[in-house]
Amino acid sequence: MPINLPDPRRKRDPLTLVEEGTLDFTMGDIPGALRKINDALDADPEFFPAHHALAEIHFSVRDLPKALAAATKAHQLQPSDIHINTSLSRIYMEMGDKSKAEHFGAQARMLGWKDELKQPPEKN
Repeated sequence: MPINLPDPRRKRDPLTLVEEGTLDFTMGDIPGALRKINDALDADPEFFPAHHALAEIHFSVRDLPKALAAATKAHQLQPSDIHINTSLSRIYMEMGDKSKAEHFGAQARMLGWKDELKQPPEKN
């Protein structure tokens, strides 16, 4: 009985690629992670999770210009995302731009407060 393996030439779902790339990253395989994240972006150049993952990977290896470029693109796609605002704050702080770091940090805090206000109050 033949074994049916997936066709490696078939385009894969960008979310699956990002998830697999994130796993590769956590396992220490930076080249594998970058390859999968970039494959996700080839499949969907506007895929927010891929840009955000790319920013975090580049930040972790201290490639700050690439981290900033990826985070900026992710922010353009979803400016109201708490996590990308936090990432931008961390990147700018690492780059020594305190005012931009504070700006994006404040944005993240405000977005967090908005989320908290959406939650129903706890009953005692």
